[in-house]
Amino acid sequence: MGAAPDRASAAAKILAKPSDYKVCEGCGSIVLKKALLCPNCHAYRFDESTPLVKKQAEILGSREAASVTKDDYN
Repeated sequence: MGAAPDRASAAAKILAKPSDYKVCEGCGSIVLKKALLCPNCHAYRFDESTPLVKKQAEILGSREAASVTKDDYN
C-alpha cells in the first residue's frame, strides 16, 4: 500500500516551501504557519523548524492517512 496521490502532492507542495508550515506537537499534522489551532486535534503547540517540517512531510506523504478528522464523521 502506497500513499494516495493527493497526500504525495500535498507533501511535494510543503517540501517546495517548508518555511510556510509548522508541525503540530499534539498529533504530528502539518499546518500553515498562520494556524492558531491544529484542525485535527485542536492543540496549540507547534514546531516551526524547517528540518522537522521537511522530515514530517516526507513521512506523511509516503504513507496512508492514519488520523481521524472531522470528515470521518460525515
